[in-house]
Amino acid sequence: MVVTALDEAAVARYLADCGAAEAAQPGLWAWLEGITAWNRRIDLTAARDEDELLDLMLADAVTIAEVLPRREPAQKVVDVGTGAGAPGLPLALLRPDLAVTLVEPLQKRVAFLRVTQGRLAQLGGPSFALQRGKGEAVRERFDVALSRATLAPPVWLALGARLAPQGEVLVLLAREPAPEPPEGMALLDDHRYRWPRTGAERRLLRYGRMGE
Repeated sequence: MVVTALDEAAVARYLADCGAAEAAQPGLWAWLEGITAWNRRIDLTAARDEDELLDLMLADAVTIAEVLPRREPAQKVVDVGTGAGAPGLPLALLRPDLAVTLVEPLQKRVAFLRVTQGRLAQLGGPSFALQRGKGEAVRERFDVALSRATLAPPVWLALGARLAPQGEVLVLLAREPAPEPPEGMALLDDHRYRWPRTGAERRLLRYGRMGE
């Protein structure tokens, strides 16, 4: 069974436990409530309960928001194969200084994300851009490229390096080994953490150009 309901207060408690920005709560709740509603009809998440849903949708974004440096002007971030929006959409809400683009090939998920765009616009919160397609077809260039479980880590790192040729590539790992950096890139940071509710072990690797 997959989760089809979520307590709004649970979202507030989760953000408080993580030390995340309280201002992001209305937008995150609108998105997560939409996921549980749409999940009754289309496959948006396999999370079986509230704790799994919160960790799956929020934990990586909270960590990225903390680890990713703040720079001027606003950094352009792309999330490839975003699915229901994680981790790129909550990252956009947690870090309104970032210009986030979500890339997703499946039309049903894109439809959900477009409805979410409208709901967030009504709330007056940070926005995000949306493209339907695969990461290999994206021609725009970004400052930061990220993806979660869309491609094998070495394959993603190579694609991410093309999408952010002068920037950073983020690789999210569970138990996979860290991929070797492509020529001209280096591992800038290896951040290990656990998902707060389920205890899953995670790694966030930041790769960037050598000498930067």
